[in-house]
Amino acid sequence: MNVVLMGTPDFVVPIFDAIAARHNVLAVFTRAPKPVGRKHIVAKSPVHLWAESRGLPVYHKPSEYNFAPDMVFVAAYGAILHDNVLRSAPCVNLHPSLLPRYRGPSPIITAIKNGDTESGVCLMQMTDELDAGDVLMCRKFDIGIDDTADTVEQKVSKIGVDMILEYMENPDKYPPKQQSGKIVYTAKTGVYDEIIDWKKSPKEIHNLVRALGAGRTKINGIDVKILKTKMNGDHLEIITIQPAGKKPMDWKSFVNGLHGAEVKYGE
Repeated sequence: MNVVLMGTPDFVVPIFDAIAARHNVLAVFTRAPKPVGRKHIVAKSPVHLWAESRGLPVYHKPSEYNFAPDMVFVAAYGAILHDNVLRSAPCVNLHPSLLPRYRGPSPIITAIKNGDTESGVCLMQMTDELDAGDVLMCRKFDIGIDDTADTVEQKVSKIGVDMILEYMENPDKYPPKQQSGKIVYTAKTGVYDEIIDWKKSPKEIHNLVRALGAGRTKINGIDVKILKTKMNGDHLEIITIQPAGKKPMDWKSFVNGLHGAEVKYGE
């Protein structure tokens, strides 16, 4: 089968690699290189690097699309697709939620932040409307109390490999079904979403940290990022913390640096 692949982040790479091992990849579309980190070094996406390692042609803009494949497969591409893509071939999207719950750009983060204990992976037909196409396959998985966005992405990647290969082997076996249930949309997240509200419950704070990878706050007047937490019964334990301008450290080392002062959260 001749395919075009569209995707960007790390967890998509094993899925694309499995497809490329069995099918002919005409082109790979991914987000353009962009500055990252404090030094704003321009970096290529994980999918871009993977495609180059396989000698596959890489494109960045959907407007550059001019192909006639047997299938277009999309996973976390991060760009709106128009008729030049959608009408060229069956377009299948891997979406990491139980549609129609968590349509939009941040389904994994939203599920963890909301404290969900279950999510899923859906293969769906792409349409002009965001994440509204008919569902072809759907599989559930559990989200543990200490799962993070990274660990959930790994689950999605593993499940996604099996799903897309199974589907591509015999697409007619999986007729499209209209989405049913309450529609829930997600939004893009940024640094302001990481700010901790200490009036919230310990579990809500734990969910924020594991969903976003960091919670921003002040402790004893020091700007810090809380990088890892865990629940001990009903209590929140801080495991790893990073004061502004310093390297990450364990909580005990940070508290020792306060020289016996009472720990004051959010101050």
